[in-house]
Amino acid sequence: MQLDERKYKILQAIIRNYLETGEPVGSRTISKYTDLNLSSATIRNEMADLEELGYILQPHTSAGRIPSDKGYRLYVDKMMEEKEREVQEMKEMLLEKEDKMDHLLKQAAKVLANNTEYAAMVSTPQYHRSKLKFIQLSRVDANQVLAVIVVEGNVIKNSMLAVSETLSDETILKLNILLNTHLNGLSLEEINLGMIAAMKQQAGIHSEIVAGVIDAVAEAIKADEDLEIYTSGAKNFFKYPELSDHQRASELITTFEEKQILHELVQENLSDENTGIQVYIGNESPIQGMRDCSVVTATYELDAGMKGTIGIIGPKRMDYEKVVNNLKMLKNQLDDLYRK
Repeated sequence: MQLDERKYKILQAIIRNYLETGEPVGSRTISKYTDLNLSSATIRNEMADLEELGYILQPHTSAGRIPSDKGYRLYVDKMMEEKEREVQEMKEMLLEKEDKMDHLLKQAAKVLANNTEYAAMVSTPQYHRSKLKFIQLSRVDANQVLAVIVVEGNVIKNSMLAVSETLSDETILKLNILLNTHLNGLSLEEINLGMIAAMKQQAGIHSEIVAGVIDAVAEAIKADEDLEIYTSGAKNFFKYPELSDHQRASELITTFEEKQILHELVQENLSDENTGIQVYIGNESPIQGMRDCSVVTATYELDAGMKGTIGIIGPKRMDYEKVVNNLKMLKNQLDDLYRK
């Protein structure tokens, strides 16, 4: 028999309260844990139905109810369905958005190089100071648990954790509740040693799983391995006599095509709290191989914490007004197009 929404909400409240306290749950307690605004008498009737259907048990006369295996099973299945659906929707949305964004940024670099007649670079947006949205643990087999970690901006990371024994549905459920109760909405900096120690203590013999999940959360929040940088217009260096002799031009092009060097420029730019236009002239350039040039950068921000870098590299006698105007225009266009 399929439970109606009211019965299922009451079952949810019973399970959550029992997981927190370990004590049988009465109707008065449930009336405080639901948004149904039902009387204790009505809740008692619904609990009687749930007991008759086998979803809850009364351990002894005059006591409250506790979840049965059947109740736990329904709760876990519905929770996993909801989380899997949410994760799948996020993945589909992100894949569509990422494809669109990659194409957009490649075109943006080409247009910027053509419009300014200098070399241009655009980095993909990265999340900085991200916060955790939720964690979903699920059993893969007797020796492995999958941790799906969703951080701010709906960035999804999967981590496989080894376990020494098969975990029951109830254990996985309790670990999910423990992890999400303590960690949801926190940044990496807010997850301190005291909090980790308390979680490990509550997890008991499963403390190593908690430690593994926290390591995976740290990796998910700080990971920048997906950073891409699109470049265009390297041949424009040859348009300017002061940059076009063979040795200097070769050094510039090599530097421009070395993505690791550009990564350092992007990271320095994103770590600066100033999200406006930055102009580096000659020796001010953070990149050794570009000390004969001017480098103008701007940080674009698509969502809170989601930032990328746009850069123009050209001679020190570049048309700064034209470059700044093009950077400002591109910042606005990226913002508008991303939000559509």
